[in-house]
Amino acid sequence: MKILFLIILLLFSFNVIAKSKGSVTGLELPRFVSLKSDESNLRNGPSKNYPIKLTYKVKNLPLMVVDEYELWRKVTDFEKNEGWVKKNLIKSDRYGIIKTNYDEGAQILNKPKGEVIGKIGNRNIVKVIKCLKDWCLIEIQKNKGWIIKTNIWGVFDEEIFNIPFYQPIINQFWKINF
Repeated sequence: MKILFLIILLLFSFNVIAKSKGSVTGLELPRFVSLKSDESNLRNGPSKNYPIKLTYKVKNLPLMVVDEYELWRKVTDFEKNEGWVKKNLIKSDRYGIIKTNYDEGAQILNKPKGEVIGKIGNRNIVKVIKCLKDWCLIEIQKNKGWIIKTNIWGVFDEEIFNIPFYQPIINQFWKINF
């Protein structure tokens, strides 16, 4: 009886920690994507028959996919607008929006915990190249630098991606932990 209880408890706990998968693509939900063009409609429902809620006028704007239905993806943007976009309007390229509590924006460093090489203002869209535990390498107008992850909307807090197998050696060189 105790063994049966333990098995049920283990199965339940695995289901709780498992990330949800999209019913159409099988990809994790939520996940971040970006807009392909500089004009994309956000609709109230998953069909062209639903009214347009708003029109995005910026290419590469990051969106969070929270649900899927046939050719449509339910998304949320950085201002918490929620609606449906057609899947052919989005791409899996990773972009983020700078968001800080400071009017002057965020500092860009030459390496994690390194020297400041510039600043970037709030609401700028940046390409996210890779992320460590607390830092992301970004690019804007062919300029690259590192930024604290909490200053970007478009990556999850604990998300680590595009890290090469030799990253621990680089971390030792930089003397950081990821």
